[in-house]
Amino acid sequence: MSPIEKSVVFGTEDVLLGLCDSVTKVLTLATNSHIHYSAMVQRINKTCLKPDIGCFVLFDGGFSGIVIINFSAQAAMELYERYMRNMGLTDGLATSFTSDEVSNVMGELMNQIVGDFTGKIGRELQTHITQNQPKMLVINKQVILSVDANLDQPESRRVTLYTESNNIFYLEMAMDHTEFIKLHDFDTGEMPDPDKLIAQANSGVKAETPPPSLPDDSDNDELLKSLGM
Repeated sequence: MSPIEKSVVFGTEDVLLGLCDSVTKVLTLATNSHIHYSAMVQRINKTCLKPDIGCFVLFDGGFSGIVIINFSAQAAMELYERYMRNMGLTDGLATSFTSDEVSNVMGELMNQIVGDFTGKIGRELQTHITQNQPKMLVINKQVILSVDANLDQPESRRVTLYTESNNIFYLEMAMDHTEFIKLHDFDTGEMPDPDKLIAQANSGVKAETPPPSLPDDSDNDELLKSLGM
């Protein structure tokens, strides 16, 4: 048996597992609540933005694809409120998922998730991917998003996730069919302490740090137009 035949192979499900771990780790730390995902994964034919809040990001480099998280209004509001209270901000919280403040928080959480995921890909798969700025939309109808034009053999997956109060949201991923074959052992490097990172990030929030900015209305109009909405 050749060395390659003995080697460990990482495929689409392994990449998806890493993404699920990033989602649960970031949201658990950011909201100080228990987030978990289903033990089952769905094979799907297309990726979609769905009501009530859809976040998506494109990535490219070692492999290409798209990541989407679809939040129900209930899941979005629970995560938003827990996130704000975890940072000690309890006054004047938004009361509707359509609020710009809720959108800001969902976009920031998506940004943290993707940052954790891309770092993990670099350490564990020894390749590099880049991503665009995550986009967030409050929508009332399904929008199909596809990167099939850039993929030779696209594979799409959907995973169900649960908040601590059992509100459901969905993670969808599409990427080119690929396999990473481990030729020899390597050091993945020292993993940063996520608790310290969150503490550092939160240390300046209580001094009235402004919420993360979203694209202006013209940017959102352009995006909606490109999606045929």
